[in-house]
Amino acid sequence: MKGRSYMQAIIRYELVINEALRSALMLDTPDEQIDEFIRFFGKHIGCDRIYIFEDNKKEHVTDNTYEWCRQGIESEIDYLQGVDMDIIDWWYKAFDKKENVIIRDVETIKNEHVYTYNTLKIQNVKRLVVCPIRYKNEISGFFGVDNPPIDDHLGLTTFLDMIATLVISFLKIRNSQNKSKREAKLSGYSALGQIYTSMHYINVKTNRFHIVKMEPQILTYLGKHEIYDIEDNFTDHICKIHRKFCQADYVDREVEFMDLETLEERLQGKKSIDSVFYGKLSGWCRSRFIPVDYDEDGSLLHVLYCVECIDDQKKREDKLLYLAQTDTMTGVSNRRSGEKMIERILNNKISGNNKVSGMMCLVDCDKFKSINDTYGHMAGDEVIVAIAHTLQKSCRDKDVVMRLGGDEFALFIPGVTDRKCANAFFKRLFENLKQIQIESIKDHPIIMSLGACIYDGKEELTFDELYCRADMAMYQSKKVEGYSATIYKKK
Repeated sequence: MKGRSYMQAIIRYELVINEALRSALMLDTPDEQIDEFIRFFGKHIGCDRIYIFEDNKKEHVTDNTYEWCRQGIESEIDYLQGVDMDIIDWWYKAFDKKENVIIRDVETIKNEHVYTYNTLKIQNVKRLVVCPIRYKNEISGFFGVDNPPIDDHLGLTTFLDMIATLVISFLKIRNSQNKSKREAKLSGYSALGQIYTSMHYINVKTNRFHIVKMEPQILTYLGKHEIYDIEDNFTDHICKIHRKFCQADYVDREVEFMDLETLEERLQGKKSIDSVFYGKLSGWCRSRFIPVDYDEDGSLLHVLYCVECIDDQKKREDKLLYLAQTDTMTGVSNRRSGEKMIERILNNKISGNNKVSGMMCLVDCDKFKSINDTYGHMAGDEVIVAIAHTLQKSCRDKDVVMRLGGDEFALFIPGVTDRKCANAFFKRLFENLKQIQIESIKDHPIIMSLGACIYDGKEELTFDELYCRADMAMYQSKKVEGYSATIYKKK
């Protein structure tokens, strides 16, 4: 549950950051963009105050240049100008070690950092997170959040560096006011590109584009050694890259996703749209279109096309999905996921595919309790694991193997519709099960029983109905001593 909560926090903060960025980019000036970004972010995460400090290293002071406060929280910006950096030198020492300042309870710093503690107490700060702002590998200030949600520290701290990068990007835009409007924007987008493996700034009307950031391997493939200026035909350019560096199974889908002619319609009412693919260089990636601005008629004009590596995130998600669908002891499907797989097979018949057919089997170990009582539960667990692996070995990849609980398993074998095929399967399965050898139970026999129900596709049966019929057949098998299989016969 902890992993799921963490993933939910990650997804939440990612969405908030993207929406804050989108909202900020709708405004004209850098100051407006910064104010809107921290306002949107602060409001949607539920903190008391967000602030940006910029250092004046010549004077050895830091200034609070931007601030957002929740309603009811008093502004501090006017009192935080020209702050001596030595007062919070321990923050900068943490920054130098590439660490963020995370105070989960201000009382924990009462003795060691008295001045900071007193200052925070006056401001009614109970907890905070602070991340350094770096420009050209040098610390130029910091970004801080006062009293963030107490249960979201982990999710927030995961995104601190990303947030700081976004902040510095806006600051770079502000500091580039002496440049042309286009150059200033592209400079800012270049800073934002640090978050992504690649970024393009595209004119949807003309199909012209500017590469803001690109992986060196791809630049080499394109015959370029550095980021270049405005080019024509984004569609041809990006399709060429995807056909080279995207795994073949995903190429067609990504080429369709790149279609600029349908982009405005797909973005209608949305902050962004994205697509997931597997890249040959970075593993799992997410591509995203973010609208930047619109023309005088309200039509989409410029967008950002961004690609980020989500390989680690995807692996975490896959692991959580695996754990949710798998019996942890045996590695086969658990009851919930196995039942869903069988229901999907059965639903194909309902949707019109009359070729759906197969055999449902229940398999369990006779007198399994005596194994636990005689040799202990660890030995019993070994038997269950060995049975599960043998069932998997005896089945095809398309067959469903699931553990119902205890020593009881269920199988669904698509395509088996007559007794001859069924008996051949039973014979092979029992022969494999008889080969199981567990050292801890010595010569104690492992005896299995099986109940089956053949589904010919003519009836519309549910999982529960198949289970009940197989269970009735199992009842008959249990009356016979050792390795008995019974097929349900409708009366």
